[in-house]
Amino acid sequence: MLAGLRNAFASARLAPLAHFFTNHLLRFNMQTQKISLFVLRLAMGWMFFYAGVTKIIDPSFSAAGYMKGAKTFSAFYQWLVQPGILPLVNFINEWGLTLLGISLILGIGVRLSSILGATLMLMYYFPILQFPYPNAHSYIVDEHIIYASALLFFAATRAGRTYGLEEWCSKLPICSKFPKLRNWLG
Repeated sequence: MLAGLRNAFASARLAPLAHFFTNHLLRFNMQTQKISLFVLRLAMGWMFFYAGVTKIIDPSFSAAGYMKGAKTFSAFYQWLVQPGILPLVNFINEWGLTLLGISLILGIGVRLSSILGATLMLMYYFPILQFPYPNAHSYIVDEHIIYASALLFFAATRAGRTYGLEEWCSKLPICSKFPKLRNWLG
C-alpha cells in the first residue's frame, strides 16, 4: 500500500511529498504497534496481578476444588491435590500469578515469566476441558488458550523492551557476564 502511494506521488512529480507521507505513516504505524503492545502487556499484567493478590489475601483459597473436578488428566490433578503437595500448588498458584503480573506491568523478565505463565494457563485449561468443549460457550479454544497465546507472543517479541525495564536490565554488568541470562530476561 505504501509503495503504491509512493509510486502514485512520484508519477505526479511529487516525490518529496510521497517520501514525507510514507515515512510519516511508517513511523506512526510502528509507534502505534509499540503502544498497543505496551497497553496489552499492562492490561494482562494487571489482570494476573489482581488474580494473584486476591488469592494471597483470601485465607480460604485452595486450588483443590478446581483440580478435584478435573475432566482431563484427572489422575495427574488428583495427585496434585494430595495433602503433602496441595500447599505447594496453592503457593505456586498464588505467587505465580502475582509475580507474572508484576513482571508484565514493570516489563522485566517478561520472556521467562511469560513462558511460565503460559504453562500455568495450560494447567488451568486441562481440568475444565471435556474435549472438545472447555466450557459451554467455547469449542477447543477458551480464555486460557487466548491468555497463553498472548503470553507466548510477549515472550517471542521481547515485549518487556517496549516501554519496560528490560532494556535497562539488559545493559547491567551481570547480563553482559551471562548472555544466557539476558536471553531469558528478555
